[in-house]
Parts: sequence; C-alpha cells; structure tokens
Amino acid sequence: MDRGIGSWVTKRAWNDGDRIALVEGDRSWSYDELDQRTDRLSQALLRLGLRRGDRVAMLLYNSAALMETLFAAAKLGAIAVPINFRLSPPEVGYILADSGSDILVHHGGLADLARRAVAEEGVRVRHRLVDPGPIGAEGWTAELGELRYEDVLHDGSLRPVGMDVDPRDIHGIMYTSGTTGRPKGAMLTHANAIANATNNATHGRGLRQGDVTVTAAPMFHIGGLGVHTLPLVFVGGTTVIHAAFLPDRFLATVSEVRATVQFLFPAMWAAITRVEDFDRHDLSSLEMCLSGGAPTPPLVLGFFAERGLPFHEAFGMTETAPAVSVLDTEDVRERAGSIGRPLPAVEARLVDDHDREVPPGTVGELVLQGDNVFAGYWMLPAATEEAFRGGWFHTGDLGRADEDGFITLVDRKKDMIITGGESVYPVEVEQIIVRHPAVIEVAVFGIPDGLEGESVVAAVAVSEPVTAADILTWSRERIAHFKAPKQIKLVDSLPRNATGKVLKTHLRAAFGGAEASVLR
Repeated sequence: MDRGIGSWVTKRAWNDGDRIALVEGDRSWSYDELDQRTDRLSQALLRLGLRRGDRVAMLLYNSAALMETLFAAAKLGAIAVPINFRLSPPEVGYILADSGSDILVHHGGLADLARRAVAEEGVRVRHRLVDPGPIGAEGWTAELGELRYEDVLHDGSLRPVGMDVDPRDIHGIMYTSGTTGRPKGAMLTHANAIANATNNATHGRGLRQGDVTVTAAPMFHIGGLGVHTLPLVFVGGTTVIHAAFLPDRFLATVSEVRATVQFLFPAMWAAITRVEDFDRHDLSSLEMCLSGGAPTPPLVLGFFAERGLPFHEAFGMTETAPAVSVLDTEDVRERAGSIGRPLPAVEARLVDDHDREVPPGTVGELVLQGDNVFAGYWMLPAATEEAFRGGWFHTGDLGRADEDGFITLVDRKKDMIITGGESVYPVEVEQIIVRHPAVIEVAVFGIPDGLEGESVVAAVAVSEPVTAADILTWSRERIAHFKAPKQIKLVDSLPRNATGKVLKTHLRAAFGGAEASVLR
C-alpha cells in the first residue's frame, strides 16, 4: 500500500482528475495526466534498475519535469535528490557522489554542467535522462549515454508500480546550502511532507482546493518546493511554474492567472516592489502573501501594507520540511523581526547550553519536535546524533520568546559576536539598521580585533545618498554602543547564494582579511 506522497497524485486523479495540477508556459497537466505520466516514469525508472531506496538526482530548472521525477521516485519508494543548478561542476559532483545517486535527470541547458559533474571522482551515475527544458537547450544535442526524458517516459507501461511505501521512508535528500564547509544532506520522509502539507492546509487561512500559486522561487530549495508547490498537490490546487524569476513577468502572471496564495524570498518581494508599473497589475486575487528565508525589510512590508495585500512572514528550515512558525498579517508590522508563534503541530522550546528551558525574554537555542522534523543527515551519524541530543532537534538558532509566545531570533549560534566580553547578536543589530529610511539591506558580522576579540561591522546597501557616519549615528542612538558597528561599509548589494542567504563568509573575507574569513 502506498502511504507516501506519490499517492497524493493518484488520489487527486481519482477524485479531481480534470482539475489542472501544473502549468508551464503554454502547456498544462491535469491531475489525471500527471498521475499517468508519473506511473509511466516510475515504471521506466524501474526498468533502468532504480529500486526502493535508490537515489535519483534532479539537476533541473523549475519545471513540470522536476515534479514528475519527484512523484515518480516517490511511487517507487526511491529517493529524489534536488540539486542547485547554480553550483560548480565539482560541487554538483560532490552531491552526486555523496548521495550515491544512480540516475541523473537534467535539462539540456544544463548538459555541460551535468557532463562535467558526472566525471568527478566518486560519482556512480549509471543513466542520464535529459529533458530539453525551458532555458538554453537550443544548442543541446544528445551525447552517448544520454537518454531523452520523453522517450524514456513513454517507454514505461501505463500501470501503477504498486510499491508498499511507508510514511517513515525517505522521499528526498535536500542538501543544505553549505555557506561554510561541505553541504549536508537532510533526509526528509514522506511523513515530514505530509505533516508540512497539513500544517500549511490548516493554519489560519490555510490552503484550499482550487488555490493557485506561481512558483518562481527555486524548487531545488525547500522554500520553493515545500511552502506551496508540494502542499498544493496535497489539497488539489494549481501551480504555475516559472523556470526563472523575472519580476515584471512574475507580476503579470500572478495577475493573469488570478493567483490566490504566493510565496517568495524577501529579496524577491523587494525586487517586485521596484517594477515600474507595479500598480497597473491587478493583484486583488491574492489572499495570502508569504515571505520566508530571512527577515523582510520594513520598507517592503510597508509597500504591501499600503496596497492592502495580506502579508505574512514565516520561518522554516530544510530540516523541518520547512514550516515551523508564522507571523500573521495582523502582527507583521507591530511585531516586525519576530518569526511568530510555532504552528500547532510543531513543539518549540528555547534552551540554554545545558538544554534547560529558559524563561521568557532570555536568549536560548531554538529546539524543535514534530512530525515535520527530518530523519537526520545522510551518512553522517555523528552530526545527526549531535543535532538530536536530548530527543529535540537543535536548530543552531538563538532567540527569545515574549510572554505571548512570539519568538524573535537574534542570530545563528555560530554567528554570535563576542566583543569586549559582551555577546552581540547580528540579527538584533540588523533589525535596527534596516529601519533607517535609506537602507535597503544590511548584514552585520564580526572581524578579528586585537583589543576587543572581535569588532562589529555592518555592510549596508542604500537607496539614496547617505554617509557611513549617518548610519553609525542612527545605530548608536537606538542600541547600546557595544552592539553598534565600529565600521559601516557601504556596498552596492550583499553577496548571496542561490537561495538568497547572505554570504557573510564573503563579507568577512572582503572586510576582515583572510583570518576573518576562516573564523566560521
């Protein structure tokens, strides 16, 4: 009996087969067609030797092919491994080797990256399936050993594989972004995805059959895949897929398809506020706008509030599939900087270094329990044991809770700055600086200081002429002097990885020298 996420497609086909599941360009897939195609693909993968527990890697742009591969693998009891296509060949090769992936599905526009990656040491990929894809496939021609995705799919028989899939089985390995050191593969179970979909469907306004979203956030990231895209299959909604995020095209599509729910990373929400004809687009169909991955700048929150759009902020992690907490619309402005309260199915505590719960107002590490919490790190038993000490998942995030249960994260445990014997939490400082009317974005970090241990530095991007001294004065008027930056570095923009996380290692290297870059 299939009790995994592959059954979602089949059940939807039984009950709502004519409803549209996916839209990509001028092509759409009903639930009935998606079920048939994933049956065919799972049978074809079985013929290629993929078995229960084997890994199939996906080096794919946002696409229906990614969703088909994910669900076909799930129906087989195999494990999908989404890979960030912005990585270098050695980095992709590392993930292929570390996951032990047997099959690689990739787009034609990524053929050069795939060919170089599979040549890396330790990679054991036996078959490559190539879909021309939405971007850059014009010059692609198949080489020896490359199978055309559609040919393979249509060679599969049109019948279910009938695999017995348990909710505790692993359905995916998603590699953490690896801003420091090698990325780790978070093992996500079918039960994790079911819990996340249930959390999304039942909290607040929730998700409903008939909801429509535009997926433009990268689906190799848990936010792009897990916030709305997967849960909408669970409830019977429609996902319109954009291979790449183009702010003006995104806005036009949201208006055209009458999207009802929408997730983006904060930098993406900020980008669409800069679209010149923003107010010409009819966004009245949007009932829930959700931001996550980092705090949303107050200027962006204000922009959407002025237009009456229901904006929420969420906190989640790859390891939690991803939803942990939500800050609802009515609290977004008043409690800016908070990640809200945990979802009902998520247990959260803040603990000290001895795993004792701390009182409200005291900084502690956020630890979690719930069916959405992952099974551990792939092939890393020591890291898994450390993460789950005491039976709770230790997130590495430091925060404090108020008397009403709203949690405010003050920073990553490893990013805390010790200056003159005092602890400084970068996020706390960033929340002050970003309120300056000229500031677009800010990152606070520590660099070595012979006298103080570490010195607080802020890299700041601004929207209008302002001096570093102005921002420094602004900071010192609002927070303790030991927390205020010693240096303000004005930059055009902050360096980010593919999922929008600020690369503080790059900033430390740029402004603190080689010694600072290896501190963390």
